[in-house]
Amino acid sequence: MDTVSGFVERITFRNEENGYTVLTLQDGGKETVLTGVFPAVSEGEYIRAEGELVVHPVYGEQLKTDRYEFVAPTDEAAMEKYLGSGAIKGIGQALASRIVAKFGKDTFRMIEEEPERLAEVRGISERSAMAIAAQIIEKREVRSAVIFLQQYGMSFRMAAKIYREYGNRLYTVIRENPYRLSEDIEGVGFKTADAIARQNGIEPDSEFRLRAGLLYTLSQAVAFGHTYLPKEELLINAGSLLSTEITSYDELLEGLLADKKIRIVKDADTERVYLSSFYYMEQNSAVMLSRMNLSDDSLSDGEIDRKILALMKEKEIELDPLQQKAVHTAVKNGVTVITGGPGTGKTTIINIMISYFLREGLDIMLGAPTGRAAKRMTETTGYEAETIHRMLEVTGDPSGFQGSRFQRNQAMPLDADVVIIDEMSMVDTFLLHALLQAMVPGMRLVLVGDVNQLPSVGPGEVLKSLISSDCFPVVRLTRIFRQAEESDIIVNAHRINEGEIVLQKPSRDFLFIPRTQAGQITGATITLLKEKLPSYVGANMSELQVLSPMRKGLLGVENLNRVLQEALNPPSPGKTEKEFSFGIFREGDKVMQIRNNYQMEWEIEGSYPKVSGTGVFNGDMGVIKRISFFEENVTVLFDEDKTVVYPFSACEDLELAYAVTIHKAQGSEYPAVIIPLLSGPQLLMTRNLLYTGVTRAKKCVCIVGSYDTFCRMIENDREQKRYSGLSDMIREQYGDH
Repeated sequence: MDTVSGFVERITFRNEENGYTVLTLQDGGKETVLTGVFPAVSEGEYIRAEGELVVHPVYGEQLKTDRYEFVAPTDEAAMEKYLGSGAIKGIGQALASRIVAKFGKDTFRMIEEEPERLAEVRGISERSAMAIAAQIIEKREVRSAVIFLQQYGMSFRMAAKIYREYGNRLYTVIRENPYRLSEDIEGVGFKTADAIARQNGIEPDSEFRLRAGLLYTLSQAVAFGHTYLPKEELLINAGSLLSTEITSYDELLEGLLADKKIRIVKDADTERVYLSSFYYMEQNSAVMLSRMNLSDDSLSDGEIDRKILALMKEKEIELDPLQQKAVHTAVKNGVTVITGGPGTGKTTIINIMISYFLREGLDIMLGAPTGRAAKRMTETTGYEAETIHRMLEVTGDPSGFQGSRFQRNQAMPLDADVVIIDEMSMVDTFLLHALLQAMVPGMRLVLVGDVNQLPSVGPGEVLKSLISSDCFPVVRLTRIFRQAEESDIIVNAHRINEGEIVLQKPSRDFLFIPRTQAGQITGATITLLKEKLPSYVGANMSELQVLSPMRKGLLGVENLNRVLQEALNPPSPGKTEKEFSFGIFREGDKVMQIRNNYQMEWEIEGSYPKVSGTGVFNGDMGVIKRISFFEENVTVLFDEDKTVVYPFSACEDLELAYAVTIHKAQGSEYPAVIIPLLSGPQLLMTRNLLYTGVTRAKKCVCIVGSYDTFCRMIENDREQKRYSGLSDMIREQYGDH
């Protein structure tokens, strides 16, 4: 066993999740490279480490560290080195020299016991003296907390997060009620807290455990799209999770209600149990929508119609009666919903509305839930559209619930008279609430989407709820226009939606490629991507998309991505690649962001002056442009030319995207899509899933696999039930007023 001690001269690398670190230790004139888990070590600190000296073939001699300990600096040079290292904010090298010159070997004892005396040093006020002392004490306490929490499997990042929340109270929390972690700390789930509780001898029928199990069950329901659960279903699911007989559910729910963790809504059939934040989001959204749903009587119906007809004549556009009604309704009302399938003229309506409102001198904002949908909206209207997140000026502030992450809100509403949102089927409860908070009565809100598509990935079914409430003007577009009738994609999409069988027949844009085995389907998919489709639809291979109904299995996106990566972007000497625990990323790989990150910074490549911001969102797709082992990061170019640099530790937010689930493709449009179909669970292989996948294609759909499975999906009109109270809450508002 070899032992070294000295100053941490520099930290070359640290994995913030597991604390693995490469650092250089200096003792006098000798430098030693240490590797190992050092989650709480900072540059300038003095440590003693034990381990085995090994010779790395590239980096030379290193100490593979087994254990280490912090050693308080004892000589004046060591104290000055630590204080001047930058580890303590507000102290540079010159000030560190003056502090040590003043107090000598007594420096650290004095800082901890008599911190006010630091003010005797030139350049330090009394306030600065107390702040310096607090930092030194906090660093010592953070180290202790990290080491303590590591025994429970906590990463350095999570341990630091827990310390920030509780401070030194964390020891009491862990010992008495670790389930508070799952309530208070984002990223700590019930199962983690449950494991800690078992280590601390907390009984399975503890009230803390039962209460946490109920809250966890509700949070899991949110992940499946629900905003509440019926009480009976909540109790069944929680009982299954907790694996213990519970007789005090009513008392537990009453306690959670008293603590404002949940809200319970009683109706004739059942009791609805909400996490409080979701109850207030739906309730507030209903109130805000009712206040905005005003009728503008300043213009007569005849005058509005005359202006619409004049625009049609000027632009040489013929609107059918339903399209004219849609424009008229949007002009007349505060909230308008327009829904229809592909080819029913939604884009034409939006263009006429834009012209009408601009002619009236009104300010317009166009938005969509994703970057791809916003880009497409810009291309089809000629008027700039933004993602809803950017429209609301998303910030990196992670505090509070979703709406508080936006600079545009009740205090600073949107600078617009009219807001038009496309692809509304993708908008979830969070985003609706945030949007409405940034609007005021008198503004017009026009919501456009296809209610027959899959609901949003996030909780709720907003578009369906607005329509089913029967409280807002809704225009349903049903006519397929002549140009659209020439597309088998559009015709067949409507046939699928109506539950009608689509025949296998020659087609220019809707192709069946029969295959009976998963390997054959994968092979045909690769051939289509590499050889057939790019020239057929006039697009790059990277613009085409494979859409799978599922994640798991031979034809699920996880396996398909591994296979397609090797076929479409194989290893080569000119491409850097990095292996992570979840797989390999390679320069040139197509990737997708899989969770919202409000703090991730981006900038527009090549923009002058520089255009930058924060926020990368679930479903954003891009290409890996660069992997740097020196800088320990991965650079991704997303749609809208946004460049994002991911530290290696943040790359778990990305996954390969040669194939994505149909759900993840919502709001996107591709020159061609390939849908591999062989078999799958009935609950998943549904009509609206197939309909959503088919309508993602602009020029060509290729169904590769089983025609029988394709037909069974058309027949399967089963839709997974989503519990949302928005529609009822909207109706209550109109009942009250």
